Amino acid sequence: MRAIIPVAGFGSRLKPHTYTVPKVLLTVGDKPMLGHIIERLLEENITKATFVIGHLGEMIKNYVEKNYPQLQSDFVIQHEMLGLGHAIYTAIPTFDEEEIFIILGDTIFEVDLKNVFTSKISSLGVKEVEDPSRFGVAVCKDGYIEQLIEKPSTPISRLALVGLYYISDSKKLINALNTLIENNIKTRGEYQLTDALQLMIEKGEKFKTFKVEGWYDCGKPETLLETNRILLNKIKDKNTKIDNVIVIQPSYISPKAYVNRAIIGPFATISEGCRVVDSIIKNSILSPNAIVENSLLDNSIIGNNAIIKGNYKKLNAGDSSEIEFY
Repeated sequence: MRAIIPVAGFGSRLKPHTYTVPKVLLTVGDKPMLGHIIERLLEENITKATFVIGHLGEMIKNYVEKNYPQLQSDFVIQHEMLGLGHAIYTAIPTFDEEEIFIILGDTIFEVDLKNVFTSKISSLGVKEVEDPSRFGVAVCKDGYIEQLIEKPSTPISRLALVGLYYISDSKKLINALNTLIENNIKTRGEYQLTDALQLMIEKGEKFKTFKVEGWYDCGKPETLLETNRILLNKIKDKNTKIDNVIVIQPSYISPKAYVNRAIIGPFATISEGCRVVDSIIKNSILSPNAIVENSLLDNSIIGNNAIIKGNYKKLNAGDSSEIEFY
């Protein structure tokens, strides 16, 4: 089986970080979000992967080749952002397996895939959501998908597609994608993967769904921090002890970070190369090589190589005083 991982997007909702770092390389938990995905694939013995790259794609290529040499990786460039269907179409030359598993590059998930893969029936990961208008949705009948709709204006189904697609016959997907491109079939101005899958259904391909309860969004600053909290709670080794440092769990401090005279946590990630001195950091992510001194950070995301330096105040405040710092 080969994994297809589209990672060409700009990540506009995570600016300014994504001006200089691809969204999928932003740190969450104890590693970049793409690292979580790759390690999950390797756990399922998926050792071939195609990465569809674009914006800052060379950084993604370098990260994958440096950290996961055991993964047989191919990289194709999506020169125009014409939709997820177009991204998968771009990867067709690398399809060398009958089965493929498509996973969005910002989808961190927890689900048992063994039953999905052994069934040999094409299956899509879904999760019930309150607002289905933001997603592609599946309409099911008698245990199979009857219809796929991209971002429905009326709530015809609450089963949202969460970015996990197991395709048992890649040739049928290739035919459907070719049909989209050759006939210029677009939805909302883009070539949609859901439209290609719907063509497969209409030609008789059976699709099932599998529920994904552990699905974590990394698309916005607030959801990135929320996912960071969830992942930190799952890290097994929480016995971090550093001289002159109070660590409030759950937190992660890279062994390659320097932390002194600080309070870290809860829910703080301190990446490799970071320097944190005389500071309090909680509910925050410090990306690689960030420097924080004399500061109190909460609900913050600090980018690679950023430098944050503050100062402390001396006060002599009497009863009923009210003082605000800006």
